[in-house]
Amino acid sequence: MSIQRPSIWALFLFDNIVAKCYNQCVAFQTNLLKEGYIPTVNKKMEWLKRYSETCGVSGFEGPMKTLLLERMGDKAKVSYDKLGSVIFTAEGPKNAPKLMLASHMDEIGFMVKHITKEGFLRFVCLGGWWEQVMLSQRVTVHGKKGDLVGVIGSKPPHILTPEERTKVTKKSDMYIDIGASDEAEARLLGVEEGCAVTPFAEFAQMGDGKTLLGKAWDNRIGCAVMTDVMDNLSKEKHPNTVYGVATVQEEVGLRGAQTSVNMLKPDVAFVIDTCVAGGTPGVAAEIAPAKIGKGIAITLYDAGMIPNTALRDFALQVASELKIPTQFSVSEGGSTDGGRIHLHDAGVLTLTFSIPTRYIHSHQSVIHMDDYLGAVNLITAMVSKLDSKKYAELLKD
Repeated sequence: MSIQRPSIWALFLFDNIVAKCYNQCVAFQTNLLKEGYIPTVNKKMEWLKRYSETCGVSGFEGPMKTLLLERMGDKAKVSYDKLGSVIFTAEGPKNAPKLMLASHMDEIGFMVKHITKEGFLRFVCLGGWWEQVMLSQRVTVHGKKGDLVGVIGSKPPHILTPEERTKVTKKSDMYIDIGASDEAEARLLGVEEGCAVTPFAEFAQMGDGKTLLGKAWDNRIGCAVMTDVMDNLSKEKHPNTVYGVATVQEEVGLRGAQTSVNMLKPDVAFVIDTCVAGGTPGVAAEIAPAKIGKGIAITLYDAGMIPNTALRDFALQVASELKIPTQFSVSEGGSTDGGRIHLHDAGVLTLTFSIPTRYIHSHQSVIHMDDYLGAVNLITAMVSKLDSKKYAELLKD
């Protein structure tokens, strides 16, 4: 089969079209640069990568706390509760409403409970794990002499019995392999009972560049929203005192929420967390209505709290005014820090905002950049409007 060569005229036209498209792209990017959009997005993406990849399972949140302190710098007054939650305070007028932005900084993980004579590590789970997402996954064991690479061991399918093939391996039967020949070598490497173990996964931008894969989005994306809002408040006046709180040990019982709310005694609380995202095969819309990329999810109900309805309606009103996309979340099987916060003393007006997240409580999960940015914009706007008069109105409803 012969191939016909294009004419010189056709090549000339093609070159001109390519050149014109290139020039338009350059002009568009130049405008974005002038407006500060590209550097801002890139900077946010860098912080998200660090938030996701930083290790900090429940009870061992130190590295994440250090990162948050770096992120906030001198933008807010810093304090702590005695359990380890870090509190960033943006002071407002005297006698103004006190508003708590709560985002837990711990992630699910494991802790070493026993070292076998063969050098394998038995562990307890920190937070809610489903056995089917655990086997053969890489982990980081935080030994006394440094971090070690590990993998949760599993039997190859070649040696499984027909009965074993139909059953899920129990957590109690799992172990971590760190490449040690025996118990003595494992201990020589710095492993002891009580060492923390973190899931290992690297941050990555997926297909459209806005869909983000990483570990610990529950709830590092909530921390990102909280710190961005606090950053915004450091640049403008607001009619309230705001506490940005990175709570500890949420995944093992909402513990940091209890101690920090006891310390702060807020009037209003916005809990910023994640929710199960629908829109994937096998997940019905009535079970998980929120989808990634469709807006911040406002919780209607979870197993630990019915959010304040007046506050919910206020959020929807502000979102409508600013044309910020929102959707709803319902969680019959999980709860957030709001479960403890809203019951403090005589009660705290509390609402939960969630970033829809696919594959939650596993080594890797998926979120969307637009939902995160929308959450920052909505919460910042609500804070700016929540003055003493508005708080009084909310109490009456």
